[in-house]
Amino acid sequence: MMMLLKLILAVFLPPVSAFLQVGLGLHFWINIILTILGVVPGMVHAFWLVLIDKK
Repeated sequence: MMMLLKLILAVFLPPVSAFLQVGLGLHFWINIILTILGVVPGMVHAFWLVLIDKK
């Protein structure tokens, strides 16, 4: 259930999904930068974080 929520958030709010997955770590800030550069790279990165379950 939580993974599904994170995947949905990865589409609409990629940084929130990344934050829920890894906290305020390096990958969160990378996701912020990718989302600023373009929403699609931020979405792909957020999906990647959720799917590989990086904690």
